[in-house]
Amino acid sequence: MQDKRYTLPEPAAKMLALLPAYPGSWLFVQALNLALAQQLPQDVRARLEGKKLRLRVDDARVAFDFEWRNGAFAACRPQAESDLTIGAAAHDFVLLARRQEDPDTLFFSRRLALEGDTELGLLFKNTLDALDVPAFDLAALAPGRVLAHLRRGRASR
Repeated sequence: MQDKRYTLPEPAAKMLALLPAYPGSWLFVQALNLALAQQLPQDVRARLEGKKLRLRVDDARVAFDFEWRNGAFAACRPQAESDLTIGAAAHDFVLLARRQEDPDTLFFSRRLALEGDTELGLLFKNTLDALDVPAFDLAALAPGRVLAHLRRGRASR
């Protein structure tokens, strides 16, 4: 049984479930590209090319659909199937991102689910484990900072 302290309140989950999926996926990949894309090794980029990925935040009742395309993560419209779906509660994703919890521990305690191409899931997990990335800082991906990064990117084009 999952500890209720670590799940979103039901009213918040209901509200989030009403939001359209694509804008959320677009915002998610902007943050993902900012935090991760440039650090992926070339062989991982090649293996990810065109793969449909879904990050499912179970307690929030939201999912982010995306793929690796042309050197960056790109949002996708929701689709029936994805090559890999990674699911967990919001709190568990934060713990993973901040490196306060090991993905194997969450997986074997049934708090992290991998569905679909498990080889791709292991590649993604092992790649993230191998990257020398500082612990996830929520402030670094605050909406204002992400939007400022996007504005700088457009200005440099």
